[in-house]
Amino acid sequence: MYTIYLVEDEERLRKVLLMYLEKEGYRAKAFSNAEEALLHLNDKVSLWLLDITLPGIDGIELLKKIRDHDCEVPIIFTSARDSEMDRVIGLYVGSDDYVTKPFSVNELLLRIKNILKRVYKDEATQISHGTHTIDLNKRTVFNKDVEVYLTSKEFDLLDFFIKRRQKAISRDEILNLVWGEDYYGTDRVVDDTIRRLRKKMVDFNIETIYGYGYRLL
Repeated sequence: MYTIYLVEDEERLRKVLLMYLEKEGYRAKAFSNAEEALLHLNDKVSLWLLDITLPGIDGIELLKKIRDHDCEVPIIFTSARDSEMDRVIGLYVGSDDYVTKPFSVNELLLRIKNILKRVYKDEATQISHGTHTIDLNKRTVFNKDVEVYLTSKEFDLLDFFIKRRQKAISRDEILNLVWGEDYYGTDRVVDDTIRRLRKKMVDFNIETIYGYGYRLL
């Protein structure tokens, strides 16, 4: 699953974009300013979506800091300023695309999809696990020729374990990274979702580490 980080100071637009990104199946996180985003430079991010006119540290300076940390991650600028010079500056400093506000969310999603496909075209999207074939991009699972229907959160958890195979993971870590830091339920939801996943994918061997968490064998 691709992870997209959004930095946008306009609250309404930030919430709308976050909703659409999550609806498209991306793991998304939103920040209202660059200072918040800079605390997450060590996160594994597939694409950054930056407003160019942020309060405090602006989008251009934020891009430079991201580029200093990761010179390859794709970045898209959004801006209410529709001038050729702004576009040139945005592309010159290293953005992969520049979208002028107001923009069509569907067009933005298409641009994101195309950039991700271009940048990560060599990454394997299909994984075999036992008798199952898992497509991480299409978010589909087949057991031989029969499709296994997973809920969105079940697939998120499946994807999470696949990318951390053989690693012991605590319940708290699973809860924070799959459900998010803003989730206010208990870690019981982790056990319940794993139970459903085991039932639907019988050869998906998730080992219980009592008193700690789980590990995919």
